[in-house]
This record gives sequence, structure tokens and C-alpha cells, in this order.
Amino acid sequence: MAGIAPRPIHPLFGKACAAGAVVGACAAAFAPVLPAPWIALLLIAAGMAGWVWPWRGRCCAVLLLGAGHVVLQGGLVLDRQLPAGRPPVDVMLQGRVVSLPEHRPGSTRFTLRIDTTPAMPAALRGRDVSLGWYDPPRSATSARRQVMAGAHWQFQARLRAPRGLRNPGGFDAEQHAVLQRVAGTGQVRAPHSARQLRAAHGLPAWRERMATAIATEVDGDGARFIQALALGDTRGLAPSDWDALRALGLTHLVAISGFHVGLVAGCAAWLGAALWRCWPALARRWPRPLAAATAAVLGAALYAGVAGFALPTVRTVLMIAVVAGAHCARRPCTIGQALALAALVMLALDPLAVLAPGFWLSFGGVLWLVWCLPGRRQHWLRTFLAAQGVATLALLPLTVALFGQASRAGPLVNLLAIPWWSLVVVPLALLGTVLEALMDGAGRWPWQLAAWCFQASWWLFGHLAQAPWALWWLPHAGAGALAAALCGVAWLLLPRGVAGRLPATVLCLPLLWPAQQRPGEGEVELLVMDVGQGLAIWVRTRSHRLLYDAGPATAGRFDAGERVVVPTLHALGEDGLDRILLSHGDADHAGGAPAVQAALGHPPLHAPRGALAGIDVPCAAGQRWQWDGVTFSVLHPAPGARYAGNESSCVLRIATPHGAILLTGDIGRGSEQRLLAAYRQALRAALVVVPHHGSAGSSSAAWVRAASPQLALVSAGHGNRFGHPRVDVVARWQAAGAEVLNTGDSGALRAWLGREGLQVREQRVFQPRWWDAAERSRSAAILSAVKQAADGPEG
Repeated sequence: MAGIAPRPIHPLFGKACAAGAVVGACAAAFAPVLPAPWIALLLIAAGMAGWVWPWRGRCCAVLLLGAGHVVLQGGLVLDRQLPAGRPPVDVMLQGRVVSLPEHRPGSTRFTLRIDTTPAMPAALRGRDVSLGWYDPPRSATSARRQVMAGAHWQFQARLRAPRGLRNPGGFDAEQHAVLQRVAGTGQVRAPHSARQLRAAHGLPAWRERMATAIATEVDGDGARFIQALALGDTRGLAPSDWDALRALGLTHLVAISGFHVGLVAGCAAWLGAALWRCWPALARRWPRPLAAATAAVLGAALYAGVAGFALPTVRTVLMIAVVAGAHCARRPCTIGQALALAALVMLALDPLAVLAPGFWLSFGGVLWLVWCLPGRRQHWLRTFLAAQGVATLALLPLTVALFGQASRAGPLVNLLAIPWWSLVVVPLALLGTVLEALMDGAGRWPWQLAAWCFQASWWLFGHLAQAPWALWWLPHAGAGALAAALCGVAWLLLPRGVAGRLPATVLCLPLLWPAQQRPGEGEVELLVMDVGQGLAIWVRTRSHRLLYDAGPATAGRFDAGERVVVPTLHALGEDGLDRILLSHGDADHAGGAPAVQAALGHPPLHAPRGALAGIDVPCAAGQRWQWDGVTFSVLHPAPGARYAGNESSCVLRIATPHGAILLTGDIGRGSEQRLLAAYRQALRAALVVVPHHGSAGSSSAAWVRAASPQLALVSAGHGNRFGHPRVDVVARWQAAGAEVLNTGDSGALRAWLGREGLQVREQRVFQPRWWDAAERSRSAAILSAVKQAADGPEG
């Protein structure tokens, strides 16, 4: 075999074809709508024919193939989900818990893979659903903590199609459901009827058993990090831990990263080669290089299994398998070619992977390193420092575009954390896992030593994470700014001697410092955030910012202040507030306030007297202030009035030379009558946030006539149990000449009142996505109406 020349990689699987496949997949994946299935089949057929035909336009044909594959796969994923337009359904489910359950105070969340037995609904057999199990009010005990990964259970559950909140810069739950192939979401009903059908078993059960062993054997706070580094189990990490990791730029090292999989593969290859050297007889049956390559793939696959086959680990395993396969086939394969092959295989298996941030960070990081460090032999320390510098600069545009933030401390911290965690902490954590798998209790000392080594570094890093300069939040910028920044970074990373560094830096500015159109003098901008069944409104004048209510928060479930309000404000370019005004103390309006205050420097808090503790200034009628030519007036409650919940809501009037805005909280008809008697003329407004989410106990006819707005905005959760907004309330506002928009259907609602009049933007319309549940629900309703008309007497 020594005399046989190696054969090159076939052009069908070359870099040009990989680039074409990625471009085609992106064109379809980020499109606002998916074409019809027949178009997907046509694209696949044309792309396949052009790909195998020997001509120079092969990469263009692969582009069509990639686009068609995404369209076909996306359509299949949506077809497997519950219909977006249907109300929630109650159903008895049997299935296996395939995720590590997240047990929190008052709730447990897990993924259930429904059985394929005939007893299960045909539309759900073999599909994954995300379920929440919540403790009933005033319940001291609950069986939900008995839910273990790998166990079979039977539940009575209420399911609906995946649907999430839509805010600028916010988490897209519907996209996440598409990536995870989740068919529906819901919650366990009648918890007393839930029962376990079979004990935990298989890989998920083993992972949970190992996670429990680490928590038992390791003392101190380091246990949760060892669980993450050894098993990819991040359930124990608190929001404060993630905040610190983001500030330090270390989120890529926690859980199981692709870099760690590569280290394990290298170690497995070295052990395999060492075994062949110690036992020469093995080489007569199987060459040592092939054995080492096979050991690398098996080691990487085993480690990915320990992590539950998370997407970053699967990508790394594919890349290692491609290199090993090319080596075994005696085909020369550079890192760039291996990267291209891995991308092709990844897109063939899961073309929707281009929607995941990890896809771009993984492949993009390796691609930048290959381009900037083309295999020159130099000192290992110089190579490490150069690689760190390239990764920091090259991945900055992607990090900013994907997460809206960048770590200033990251370049320094990674110089210490990467070698220490990857070469000391992770090997010890893995050694403990291997020993524990062989014998119970044997993993104690490696795990404890790993935790001690981790804590030694975390003590130092924790001080840096608290520094105000560590994390840099940046406003959301458009796709054009990202493209310009990538070109600028590529220019900056060209070899020495290339001129024009200043223009390259200028190309990065639109992403790092995007232009923001702030209101002018006497103008106001308003954003009603999509927080579900609650209220949070951001108001901005030329140089001042106010938050009216902070969204709901429920212990152990959801904190809109942390999950929605703070990320949205960061995406809008805000790092502080001039004041927070809470309409009243109910959890759906004031629950998120503590998280907002902690994240934004504790701005002054205004609320009705007696609403909650920690009020800086009580809110009462007669208060008035002016910002940038805009007058803010509190109309309700009366000074000295006793706190009465909803009826004590602070009503705020925002007056501009171009019209007024009325923010009403949760007032009812009684408060409306008092306001009509005292301020009837002042209630006239161009924009009104409908009182009490559009309930039947508010928006009286006289109140609606007095306001007579052009635009009436409702903040209500989709499909909420209260039926808000009520149909008759919506009709009442519409009869008064108002356009009524609801965050449950439109997502966040952004309005401007200024020289050009009143303008409004719906988040779901402004940023359309083919997986958008609200748009698919509207389409289904239109098709249903058309079909009913066609089936009627006139049809």
C-alpha cells in the first residue's frame, strides 16, 4: 500500500460545494415564508442533477439543493407540530422522559417522547412535547420531583402548538421548538393521576444518575460546574452564573464544547496508537494509523453521548469522522476540506442547523483559524496567543449579532481559562465520570479535585465578572451591518503590509455603534412589550427613558423582568432608566421590577402608596414633570387614597404638541367614572393602552368616547384563561374609530408620536418568520373561512 498515491477529495464534496450548500440553506431558512412543497421538490431535483453533472456551475446547483432541502425539512417539521390555530386540547399521554428534568421551586419542566402505541393520538405518536408540571396553590408536597430522565410516565396534559413571545432582541421560543423538533408545549393536568409506568433506563437515566452522584460526592458550589463540564448538565447553573460567564466570555467552555470533544478525540487517538505500539501483533491485522483514527471517532462519539448528543458536540464528531474517514481512505484532507465535508454532512442530516447560533460559532471559528493560521510551524505559546487573538476579533461580529453583547474581559480571561479548564478541570471531571461508571463511589476524589481546581480559578474570575466594564451590551443592528463588519474583520486579519486598516475599522462601526433614531424635541417613542398576561411599557423622549410596569413574575416559573424587559432594553440600546413607574402592586405588573432594578442600576421607583415595599416616590394625582418638551402628568389615584389594588392604578398622561398618550394600568369602571368627572377633556388621546388588558370590567362606553384614540393597544397573553381582550370591548374601541392591536397576536408593539403623526410597528409583521405561530394561525383561519364559503349554499 505504501506505493499507492493518495487520491484527492472529489470535487462533489469540495469547499465550493459546501459554500453553495450553506448559502442556499441560509436563503431558505431565513426567508419570511416557506415556498410550497412542490417547489422544494423541484429545487432538489434541479440541484441534484446540476451537482452530479461535471460542469463549472456545480456550486450554484448545490445552492438550489440546499435551499430545497431546507424548504422540505422545514415544511415537515411544521406539519409534525400541533396546528397553530387550534385551542389547547386535553389528552392522556404515555411516553418516555428524554431530557434531564429541570426541577425548580414550584415547577418541573421536561421533554416527553410520546409512545407509538395505538392508544396514543395518531397526530402525536413518536413526537416530542415539552411539558411543565406546576405545584397547585398551597400544596406542601408534589410527585413532580419523582420525574426522572429515561422513565416512562402517563400524564393527563393540556397541549397546544409551540408559541412564544416576540420582542426586539428576545428569545424566539418558536424557532427553538423548530430546532428541537418539539411538536407541542403544555402542562400536566390533574397531577394526582400521573403515574410512572417504567423505571428510568438508558442513556438519559445514566446521565441523571451521574449528575446526582456529582451533586452528592462534591461539596461546595463547584458541583454544578462539574456537572456542566462533565455531562453537559447546566440545570444547576443559576441566572447569576450565566451572567458571570457572559461577562467573562466563557459560555463556550461550559457544558461540553466542541473544543473539549476534540481534546477527548485526540487523547483517544493517542491511547489507540500507544496500544498498537505496545502490542505490535495488532498492526499485522490493522494498520496503526487506521486504529488511531477509529479510536478518535469512537472517543468523540462516546463523549458526545455523555453530553446527550448536543448539537455542538455532534458537529465536532462529524468533523472528526470526516478527517478520520479521509485518512482511512488515503485521501489527503486539509482542515479546510474537513470543515467543508463536515458542513455538507451536517446540512444533509439537519439543514435547519443554520438557524442555531452554535453552527456559525463552531464552523466560523474554525474557518477563521484555518484562514489566519495556515499551518506555519512556530512555538506553541505563540500559536496559542495568535489563535486566541484571531478568535476574539473574528467572532466578535457574530457574537454581537447573535447575542447583542461582547465581553471586554473575555480575551484576557480565556488566556487563563482555556488551558486550565480544558487541560486540568475537564480531564479530572471525565476521569471521575469513568471511574464512577465502573464502580459506585470511585469518582469522588477526581470530582472533588476538579471542583477545587475550578473554584480556585472561579474565585479570581468572579471579581472580574462584577466589574462594570466586563460586559458590553450593544443595540440590535441589521444584516447589512453584520456583513460590513465581517468584511472589516477579514480586512483587519489580512497579512501584515496590507494597507487600509482605518477603512477596515470603519466597516465595523455600523455593527458596534449602530445609528439610533431618537425622538426629537416634543416627540415620544413607546414600546408595549410582549410579556404574556401582564404589562411592561418603555417610553423614551429625546434624552430620557421611563418604564411603566415591569411585566409578570411567578416564583419558579417565569420572570418577565429578567427574561423580556432587560434583554429588550439592551437590544434598544438602553443601559439605564430615569425612573420606573409601577401602576400597582399586582404580580403581572410589578413582578419583574426587582430584576429590572438590579440590572439597570436601581433607578427611582414610583408606585401607589401601599402597593409594595421599597417605593422611592408614591404615585398620586397632581404630579407633573417635563422631559424634552413632553409633559408627563399623573391623573390617578387621588393623594392620600387608600390602596385598593387595580382601582389604585397610576394613570399616566403623556402630552406632546402632536397629541397625547394615556397609560391606564388596571383601572376598572369605577375609576374610569372618577377620571371622567375630574379630567374629561384631558382623557382625549391619540394612543391609549386599553385598561386591564381589555377585561369586561373596564373600557366603559363613556370612557372610550372620551378617549376616542386613533390607536388602542392591548397587552394580553395569547389564549389566556381570562379571555382578554373581550370581544365586546374590542368592538367598543373599534366603533370609536380606533385600530386595536394586541401583543398576543402582534408581538411587541412600537409606536412613535411626533411631527409625522402617529406610527406603529408590529414585531411579528416587522420581522416575519416562516415558523411564526401567529402568522400560521391567521393563514389557517383565512383558509378555513374560504373553505366554509366554498362549501356553503353559494359555493
